[in-house]
Amino acid sequence: MTFAGLTVAYWAVLVAALLPVGCAGLAKWGMVAVARREGGYDNHNPRAWLARQSDWRARANAAQANSFEALPLFIGAVIIAHQLGAHQTRLDLLAFLFVVLRLVYILLYVADQATARSAVWTLALAVNIAILFA
Repeated sequence: MTFAGLTVAYWAVLVAALLPVGCAGLAKWGMVAVARREGGYDNHNPRAWLARQSDWRARANAAQANSFEALPLFIGAVIIAHQLGAHQTRLDLLAFLFVVLRLVYILLYVADQATARSAVWTLALAVNIAILFA
């Protein structure tokens, strides 16, 4: 199945590539309008500001880093599966499932549900490997 010339799996790659941006926005949520001198977001030194955060903001930032880390294997798996002529419906479903699992992972990370988060991470990795061999 294609939309605008791209398969669902390729659209899933785009969504997965935007997940870190969403995590960054979440980490900064509500602090952009707060003055720097009052602890608000510091766009002049954003990494230092994020490093000083705690609780859910720090976890959102960590989810951002993990989302970047998950991208290369996912992108590579989707491209390889396409190149090898994987069954398109299966590939699309697996890629969609990967993105859903990554969204759940991010939510669990921010909510500090470590055990469930690790289980979902493992499932997403298994789906990614399944894509590679689809």
